[in-house]
Amino acid sequence: MPEAPSGGASAPPPLPSFSFAASALKNREEEKANYLELPQPVRYEDIQRESIMALKPDLFEGMRFELNKPLNPNFFLSHSLFMGNAEMPTGGKQVVKAPMGTYEFGANVISEKYMFLGRVGTDGRVSGRIKYDLNDNLSLKLQTQLSQQPDQSQVMVDADVKGADWNGQVKLGNPGFLGVNYFQSVTPKLSVGGEFFWLQPNLKSGVGLAARHVDAGNVATLQVATTGILSMQYTHRVTEKISLASDLMWHFGSREATATIGYDAILRQCRLRGKVDTNGVVSTYLEERFAPGINFVLSAELDHAKSNYKFGFGIVAGE
Repeated sequence: MPEAPSGGASAPPPLPSFSFAASALKNREEEKANYLELPQPVRYEDIQRESIMALKPDLFEGMRFELNKPLNPNFFLSHSLFMGNAEMPTGGKQVVKAPMGTYEFGANVISEKYMFLGRVGTDGRVSGRIKYDLNDNLSLKLQTQLSQQPDQSQVMVDADVKGADWNGQVKLGNPGFLGVNYFQSVTPKLSVGGEFFWLQPNLKSGVGLAARHVDAGNVATLQVATTGILSMQYTHRVTEKISLASDLMWHFGSREATATIGYDAILRQCRLRGKVDTNGVVSTYLEERFAPGINFVLSAELDHAKSNYKFGFGIVAGE
């Protein structure tokens, strides 16, 4: 007879653990969408706001100096001096530049419910913007620009309406412009909407559709319009201070497409932004903080195909 193993009979095998399955089931239940309490989406005109800093830096050529002087918590003045070049249209690929310089004075009043902004420049332009929140769901905006040049004066009135899970806007402007847009959350991460505009002087109208998907800070957008433009953008948040963005623009009529990639990095003493596109244009924008309230700005844009090179520097004082 075989001998029994020392120490008595062996212990039974352990029972299987269901903790992992229970945790996965709990997470799945938490991820179930409550379609009666969807989040409020961004406004239709702001669906690409995360990519603006990387893909549309405030590039300029020449010298720029800005001073913002607060007089109290709600009122401050601004001074802006610019000296650089203005590109003159030639009808060809050759770039012709003419020197120019402007000074602009501004007065601003900002509070929780209203905002008044006014600008007047030495080039003869006067602009203003007023925003007033009637309540938490309705706000009105007025934008004006007066110019000595013909057909350059404009007035635009906007009405923004907010719902629990949607946004709407109506625009009226001169000469004979009417626009409406609507944006709706359909899931906690996906929003869709559309817009319509009518331009009376040209008897021209257009319709646009858009979609926006947000997941863990990463944003993908798609826009298509009857004007013949398809735009797709994706913004990836690498860290809390570094973002990457890409954009594809396709024109149906001319069958031309342009792709752009950009970055936005916030470092300890500066903020660095830049982009490069398939036309060979490389751009960089740097904001260096010298001291609290004083920033040094560098701007560069290189277009080798057109031999067009733009460099600028400036100082921004005041918050």
